Amino acid sequence: MNRDPADLPRERLERSGADALSDAELVALVLRTGARGRDALDAARDLLSRHGGLRGLARAAPREVRGSAGVGPAKCASLQAAVEIGHRVASHTLRRGEPLRGPEDLYRHFRTRLRDARHEHFLVVLLDGRHRVLRTEPVSRGTLTASLVHPREVFRPAIREAAAAVVLVHNHPSGDPTPSREDREITDRLARAGEILGIRVLDHVVVAEGGYRSLRDEGDLLPAGEPGPLGAPALGPSPGQAGSAPRR
Repeated sequence: MNRDPADLPRERLERSGADALSDAELVALVLRTGARGRDALDAARDLLSRHGGLRGLARAAPREVRGSAGVGPAKCASLQAAVEIGHRVASHTLRRGEPLRGPEDLYRHFRTRLRDARHEHFLVVLLDGRHRVLRTEPVSRGTLTASLVHPREVFRPAIREAAAAVVLVHNHPSGDPTPSREDREITDRLARAGEILGIRVLDHVVVAEGGYRSLRDEGDLLPAGEPGPLGAPALGPSPGQAGSAPRR
């Protein structure tokens, strides 16, 4: 399709800035080219229509994106990279050595990464004796069950890093962060395993589109303020679970 050069996305971006571009124009700039007589803007509009907008495109599996006309592995990789850049810019990144103050820190870090995920992701954040971040380790992906979240998978990286404590994090693709019975059972099981190993489970935070819930704040773990391992102060409570949705 022939377009006025002045109306092409790159020229409009240079003239008016990125915030003046439509979603389709931004995606077209990532794609760069179209296919089979269709330019990049046509391909971008098709992608957004097929997946229900930018949020849907961000959630789409690579194989679904590659199924669109003119989108092969290279363009799919460019789209994935662009989405991840957006996630990182929008997130509060937990850096190694940064003290973890409460569940809101975890929500701010994980919300853009996990709230749009279509499957449950279970991760463990490893902490030192002063509750400073060592690193984050993925544990499982899929429906959360005791068989998928086994203590050895959670505590193996903690032992390897000589972590003094851990915080558990997982998402609810439904959008509702309310902990399930399975969530509570897994938390209890891992907390008991941690006691045996001398690696305390400080919290289990559920992240979703509707906010987050802290199982520690809900009383499933020891109250905030009790001494942690090695005499360290326990992870502090969040002020009213700021940023979370009203409890349902």
